[in-house]
Amino acid sequence: MSSSSAASLLDVTLRPGAPPMLETGTIDDPPGWAAGHTDALRAVVTEHGSLLIRGLGLADAAGTGAVFRELTRELMTDKEPFARRTTHPGGVLSATPWPPNQQMCMHHELSYTLEFPGLMLFACLTPATGGGATGVADSSAVLDALPAELVDRFEREGWQLVRCYNEEIGATVAETFGTEDRDTVEQYCRRNAIEFDWQPDGGLRTRQRRSAVVRHPVTGRRCWFNQIAFLSEWTIEPEIREYLVDLYGTDGLPFTTCYGDGDPIGEDVVHLLNEVYEAHTTREPWQAGDLLLVDNIRAAHSREAFDGPREVLAGLGDPVRLDECAPTVRVTR
Repeated sequence: MSSSSAASLLDVTLRPGAPPMLETGTIDDPPGWAAGHTDALRAVVTEHGSLLIRGLGLADAAGTGAVFRELTRELMTDKEPFARRTTHPGGVLSATPWPPNQQMCMHHELSYTLEFPGLMLFACLTPATGGGATGVADSSAVLDALPAELVDRFEREGWQLVRCYNEEIGATVAETFGTEDRDTVEQYCRRNAIEFDWQPDGGLRTRQRRSAVVRHPVTGRRCWFNQIAFLSEWTIEPEIREYLVDLYGTDGLPFTTCYGDGDPIGEDVVHLLNEVYEAHTTREPWQAGDLLLVDNIRAAHSREAFDGPREVLAGLGDPVRLDECAPTVRVTR
């Protein structure tokens, strides 16, 4: 079945500024419905990068997990997190903890690791009273819209994620690596091409160089795939960045990104990336029970600031290795 025929068969609605949407009507057996439509749903996601399914009535972690497992080959655990998620039985995760009054900028989940989810699944149990939409941006369109000279540099050099761990701000060593044992942490870093330095105060500083542009393992499409803007110091609220610089210095920020050769990425570049993302963002306000599927390589996702309570569960589906995506930067371990 082609992607186009799948979309037509499922009566998917395509609207400017919004992700593709499928309204199912009332479904009595969501896991059974998902099992019977998995191939067609995934074909639409492959073609368009995302699909919002409305009508499943997902209401709790158990029911959500049953649907997630029908739609994926495997659900991953979180890796090298920046904030600790709540893990529900069956591999269902809470959304990443992030201040409600701050936007989470566009990013590709775990694009700084050597193995990352190919499919992201989001289920809205409780929508916010205002804001809180999960935006989606086509990474191929973003790549085409970026200045050629900037893309060329990132293709040649890749990008680096720099993290400085401490006990006060962000995830600790134990929260990120699951242990405080230095030997175990060092073994993990070596296996995963992460440079590391233990600091005199006992803190840890790491660097990992990754490709910024990859090819989709199924379609071969070139995709802008990274977290250069999201994890940049220039995406942090200015007053928070100033506080962190005063506290830790520019070389001790909890996280930032740079070019693959180690040169700083300027504030102007980060703002340009976020502007291009915004120009290619589609969004739809959440309704209770919604399910959003996102091809994690073909599309980036974000989260708007919000008011009131909001509960969205996540699944990291179908792990993909970086070396399956024609990386432009060689990783040595």
